[in-house]
Amino acid sequence: MKLLIVTGMSGSGKSSIMDVMEDIGYYCIDNIPPKLIPQFVDLCRKSETGIDKIAVAVDIRTGDMFTEIFRAWQTLKSENDVEVKVLFAEANDEVLIKRYKETRRKHPLDDKFSGNMHEAIRYERMQLSQLREIADYFIETSQYSSSQLKEQVKGLFLDNSSDSLSIKIMSFGFKYGVSTEADLVFDVRCLPNPYYIEELRNHTGLEECVREYVMLSEQSQELFARLSELIEFLIPLYIREGKSQLVIAFGCTGGKHRSITFAELMADYLIENNYRVQKYHRDITKDKKLN
Repeated sequence: MKLLIVTGMSGSGKSSIMDVMEDIGYYCIDNIPPKLIPQFVDLCRKSETGIDKIAVAVDIRTGDMFTEIFRAWQTLKSENDVEVKVLFAEANDEVLIKRYKETRRKHPLDDKFSGNMHEAIRYERMQLSQLREIADYFIETSQYSSSQLKEQVKGLFLDNSSDSLSIKIMSFGFKYGVSTEADLVFDVRCLPNPYYIEELRNHTGLEECVREYVMLSEQSQELFARLSELIEFLIPLYIREGKSQLVIAFGCTGGKHRSITFAELMADYLIENNYRVQKYHRDITKDKKLN
């Protein structure tokens, strides 16, 4: 039996994640008291309908009962017939506040902090910090639209086997902030920049003309070769450790040229070596006139 515990910050997109899990065949239940999770799993075991994939959403809404999540997690991890994974959804403070204002919903801790959203979010982060550390999957949703978030979740769990590693290769621009969801971050701003070539400025690393320019230099070729060797060395170690998701990010100034070039080439390289890979270019549509 597979059990996914979906948790994270209020307003980070857990409802959208649960919608996807239901769409791909998981039996889903939202806002369950953590203490009841082992009992719920046991009920599913005994179900005549053969429920073998479950997703439960657990967060700060359960109040004082939330602390029971660690005991429930430990109990289920010790059972041989249950594969337990934790997905943690995150977003930055500004985005969380904006989402609550747009939906006109109250934060679960609104009353506790007399409507002070910043204090409520700070307290929630502190309460969730330990749970974040044990998470098997981490999704930073600040930059995602609803449809993008759903695609990311589908990529993690469709045709997922227990001993496989889902690899996400992404690009980003440092001018928009470093990726906070990445396990490995590589800065490629040291490479030749197509932005300074007028005929390439408005193109991206998805196009051959930009890739050819970036990869024409010996530094780019050697850097790619060395990074490929490093990543190939690391992947089996992550798999042996039991890691379920690996996020590798390449950053340049604006996230349009060099970072996309390296992300695309690395993703294609890993796909050729039979790894399951997702691609995501975080900042490709931003500020089209600038890099």
